Amino acid sequence: MKSLKPVMISGREVMPLVEGGKGIAVSNGESSAAWAAAGAVGTFSGVNADFYDENGKFVPVVYHGKTRHERHGELMAYAIRGGIAQARIAHDMSGGRGRVHMNVLWEMGGAEHILHGILEGAKGLVHGVTCGAGMPYKVAEIAASYGVYYYPIVSSARAFSALWKRAHHKFPEWLGGVVYEDPWLAGGHNGLSNSENPEQPQPPLPRVRELRALMRQCGAPEVPVFMAGGVWYLREWVDFLDNPEIGPVAFQFGTRPLLTQECPVSEAWKNRLLNLQAGDILLHRFSPTGFYSSAVKNGFINELCQRLEHQIPYSPEAVGEHTAELAIGARGRMVYVAPADKVKAESWIGQGFGEALRTPDSTLIFVDPDRAEMIRRDQVECMGCLSACAFSNWAQGESGTTGKKADPRSFCIQKTLQNIAHAGNVEDELMFAGHNAHRFASDPFYSGGFIPTVRQLIERIQTGD
Repeated sequence: MKSLKPVMISGREVMPLVEGGKGIAVSNGESSAAWAAAGAVGTFSGVNADFYDENGKFVPVVYHGKTRHERHGELMAYAIRGGIAQARIAHDMSGGRGRVHMNVLWEMGGAEHILHGILEGAKGLVHGVTCGAGMPYKVAEIAASYGVYYYPIVSSARAFSALWKRAHHKFPEWLGGVVYEDPWLAGGHNGLSNSENPEQPQPPLPRVRELRALMRQCGAPEVPVFMAGGVWYLREWVDFLDNPEIGPVAFQFGTRPLLTQECPVSEAWKNRLLNLQAGDILLHRFSPTGFYSSAVKNGFINELCQRLEHQIPYSPEAVGEHTAELAIGARGRMVYVAPADKVKAESWIGQGFGEALRTPDSTLIFVDPDRAEMIRRDQVECMGCLSACAFSNWAQGESGTTGKKADPRSFCIQKTLQNIAHAGNVEDELMFAGHNAHRFASDPFYSGGFIPTVRQLIERIQTGD
């Protein structure tokens, strides 16, 4: 294993080891402070972060607005307050060592407003902003206006090219690095394009080589590329070290930091991670963002898969193969389906999945009455956490809607991520994880259920393991 050399990140030489940001209270001020205090880079989440009262007690988020626009305003105010709180914790606990970054999602509701609000309220406390989940054209301008470095998250050279040519080239001095996130291995939302096959992973080395060549061709500064997604043992990444085709690199860890003492997730969550097996992470497209994402296969994911299994096409009138009548809803409204699909529907109804919900793709899904009620309630109670939501049909802007039918095959992502971050049942909520999470069970470092401190993890990583 080659020894790691310090690299310049956000204006200071630090170890090229980075905590990956994980949204909604999973990467917080305490966890990021521990990474920074160890001479590395900590990253707290600026996505609806937790905040506290004057006694330091966590304040649960409660929405009072009667409309989505009103709740959206409350959400942005909460997010700014929480982001500032976590920045102060990270700054104070790190004692000026390392670097503290903030991670935001460009597709989160009110991203620009929230980013301005946190950076204004936490001046001098945040050294860098990482941003992905969309095409964050304005993040460079916003970060630069506060004297903060920016780190776009991309999954291809093509994505970086679009960002650089349209906007980022105007602020080259504040480009701190580029995060290359493997779209097949990363946890959370994945940057797979429509031209890439989710079932055919591509090796990262050629893609990162292409990214660096494009950066040099564009005239971008020779800043580090952060390797993210699938990073576990550094000995597996020696081809990236001291490689002139790749240039300076750092390594970002998103999944491994979940099993540290400073990580705020519940003991049940940590125990679940310790017992995962290969194949227990699913790359799926249930997210209301429309992006692919990766999560642990649990009851929550299984139920979403079941909705797809209980799905048939329908027409409002007899046409083509849709010749069989099927009465749905409390009023018994008639729709038309294929005869074979009517047999399926009647079987599902007989099993207790008697509620038929329409999707934007002219299909019906069949769920039990309690699930149907939950779906409808969550859609009505939408608080606008995304810039556009397929599940509720919310979109920020005057109209407040995408103009499309709400999709019952998805879910309220704000609700489930808040729940699991605050001791919700790990089987009933969305549990994001990278595709190497199963390695916790086989890595001898975690034998006997050992959960290290961040400093112990960083020391272990530097050995190559």
